[in-house]
Amino acid sequence: MRALGIIRSYPWVVATLLALVVTLVLELTGSQDTARWLPSAYGLMVVAWVSVGMVKDLMRGHWGIDILAVTAILSTILVGEHIAALIVCLMLTGGEALEDYAASRAKKSLSSLLERAPQVAHRLQHDGSTVDVPLEEVEIGDRLLVRPAEVVPVDGILSDSPEGETVEADFDESSLTGESLPVTRRTGEEILSGALNGQQAVVVEATAAAKDSQFARIVELVSEASESRAPMVRLADRYAVPFTLAAYAIGGIAWAIAGDPVRFAEVLVVATPCPLLIAPPVAFLGGMSRAAKNGVMVKSGGTVETLGRVRTAAFDKTGTLTYGRPELLSICPATDARGRPVVSPEELLRLTGSAEQYSVHVLADTIRAAAAARGLELISASEAREEATNGIQAEIEGRDVIVGKSSYVNAHTTGVELAELQPGQSAVYIGIDGAFAGTLILSDRLRANATATLAELERQGVGRRVMLTGDAEDTARHIAAQAGIDEVQADLLPEDKVRLVQEVEPRPVMMVGDGVNDAPVLAVSDVGIAMGARGSTAASETADVVIVRDDISRAAVAVSVGRRTLRVAKESIWVGIALSIVLMLIAAFGIIPAIIGALLQEVVDIVAIANSLRAMRGGRDELADFAVLQDSTAEARPQAGADSSVDPAGRR
Repeated sequence: MRALGIIRSYPWVVATLLALVVTLVLELTGSQDTARWLPSAYGLMVVAWVSVGMVKDLMRGHWGIDILAVTAILSTILVGEHIAALIVCLMLTGGEALEDYAASRAKKSLSSLLERAPQVAHRLQHDGSTVDVPLEEVEIGDRLLVRPAEVVPVDGILSDSPEGETVEADFDESSLTGESLPVTRRTGEEILSGALNGQQAVVVEATAAAKDSQFARIVELVSEASESRAPMVRLADRYAVPFTLAAYAIGGIAWAIAGDPVRFAEVLVVATPCPLLIAPPVAFLGGMSRAAKNGVMVKSGGTVETLGRVRTAAFDKTGTLTYGRPELLSICPATDARGRPVVSPEELLRLTGSAEQYSVHVLADTIRAAAAARGLELISASEAREEATNGIQAEIEGRDVIVGKSSYVNAHTTGVELAELQPGQSAVYIGIDGAFAGTLILSDRLRANATATLAELERQGVGRRVMLTGDAEDTARHIAAQAGIDEVQADLLPEDKVRLVQEVEPRPVMMVGDGVNDAPVLAVSDVGIAMGARGSTAASETADVVIVRDDISRAAVAVSVGRRTLRVAKESIWVGIALSIVLMLIAAFGIIPAIIGALLQEVVDIVAIANSLRAMRGGRDELADFAVLQDSTAEARPQAGADSSVDPAGRR
């Protein structure tokens, strides 16, 4: 069955090998006439088959580099080097098989994700028993049992034990984020689908359906990446014409000086085009594999090439350069006439967090999380109502608590004092029993490794870095100054971002964003990079690259992988060209017989392909740079909160 599969996949390779074996047998048995016309007829068939593809390429405006191989086959047939003609045919027809073999190695990391995709989930019943259900039947809220060494089937939250105790469990997230060490998750923390459970069984409450979970999105990206074809014609076009002309020139001069057409054939059989045809796509697939190991899913080989040439980087602010999660900076109780707080900071936060239990505003999660982090018990309200975009009013322990923007609280209380805010900060105002009680100051903080990431991009040759954001200019410039960005465009609508990216120079330009409003600009940029770990699905779908861990440094990783991959692809081409030219010059003096030359050009092909596979490994300096960026992400992180921008003008 395996042999039949090979025959069906590579019929021309099998036919060429068969023709070569039969020709050798005929030569040994003395059937000289048959041994001449059989390879000649077969060689002409191969020439006709390849010529059809060459014509199609020429009609699309691409120079057919295979013309060298076609000329070599015809010339060896005409001068009577029939076995050499068959070896050249084997090179030409076997190129696809060599590429597939090399590509399968390069795509191994990508395809490993597809192979481990879970198909069923163990759903817990009310009586404590489990039932296996197809993954597509899992619904939000289902409690799923994940056994030791099993893959988490859908996104969820780690549940506590049946006794109500806090659970701690280790998960291997390396296939998702590139993080090599297991991570410890506790009750209430999010567990990504695709993470590998450790040594204990755990229960996960589903927060997304299978089709909307992180792992499903990654598998879809991997499928796209695995099916993509590298832009080999674009890269080969730069070298095809001069290489072809050089081969013809060397062969023609050798023929003219020696007066023997055999010299022309001997030169052309070593003028292998395979380094130009096969080396680039193999290198690009290797780069995609390496990027995937570092938590970066690149959707096509063409994107890898463009990443290697990026000169300008544009960034969204909220959720990209910043965490996108407001952080509680300070608690400021109001004071009485003697300067004493009217309520303690802990009590102010407890009452505010209790009221925010009934709010859907983006800052409510941050306030509730801050109260929980301080061990404050939130109280249920006897009555609560929220006024959209303004605030919430709740009755807690018999006290009337009002939380919201300054104008809303001022309308229901007396003595409201406006907070003095720095750029990027937001204030939540609180009133208790008709009197102003204080404010909470929040801010969306710059990512710990954002500055290092931008510095690394500059080191890699990305000379221009720009912030494009819809936030207020004061806030944008405050964050940009911290990150080390000089160019800031603020108060932008999505169409403004699109226009600016289309106009920016030098190109290529990459855009990094995470929100729904970033989807259009990600689509029009030369390379769109989406922060997919917590960003919108729309952004991930329109982007060329998706970062599957919440880490801005992966943008620098993507550029570095692209740079190295493009460098390896070009090196492989030049290695093949250099070896071919050396062999052509030697063959021009009649030192290399046509049969030996045909065999030597196969060696050149293998050398070029082997060199291309170096793209799967990082360079020494590259790995050190990655380590620095990864270490910087281990700094203090903000409290969990909503994924949204902070309005610097007020609460809602």
